[in-house]
Amino acid sequence: MTGDGGEGTTCPHLTASRSVRPQRGRRTPPHSAPLPPLGEDGREATRRGQVFAAETPAGERALAEARLWLGTPYQHQASLRCVGCDCLGLVRGVWRALHGPEPEAPPPYRPDWAELGGRELLHEALGRSLVRLDPAAARPGDVLLFRMAPDAPAKHCAILSAADRMIHAYWGRACVESWLGLWWGARLVAAFRFPEP
Repeated sequence: MTGDGGEGTTCPHLTASRSVRPQRGRRTPPHSAPLPPLGEDGREATRRGQVFAAETPAGERALAEARLWLGTPYQHQASLRCVGCDCLGLVRGVWRALHGPEPEAPPPYRPDWAELGGRELLHEALGRSLVRLDPAAARPGDVLLFRMAPDAPAKHCAILSAADRMIHAYWGRACVESWLGLWWGARLVAAFRFPEP
């Protein structure tokens, strides 16, 4: 899966224009179903969450949901699959798919990791709603938190997709699956698990 709008992307409006060719004399719509209007994603996510069997662990369901967000364009403070999201918006969308309404609204935040004040707002908020883990114990479907600069609060999050890969929304790109290499590993400060319903 590339997550950049090419082959393997799960957002239908991003792949249709590249992979669906109209048959002679027939017009093919750019995607099979209209995108939900803004604000409707919570109900859609709740319906999709009910498709998973109750005995499927939350981590597996979280990873399956995160994969549906691949290709979603980057949009600061957004959280709507196939329309726009940032790194926190991805985690918020996965939460809605697993548990319904979000436990709290996020405060305003800057897109550049240069938050002032020294408080670890994202770290604190994730700790209120998710289960804290030792980062070494993280499994696919768990949330990872990164500190992008030594003197800045931890403000970037991702969902672990394999031992060496993660799904995250990346500024200037989209929601993508990336290598979790040494550069990212050096910035990893915390990990969290979605609670079981």
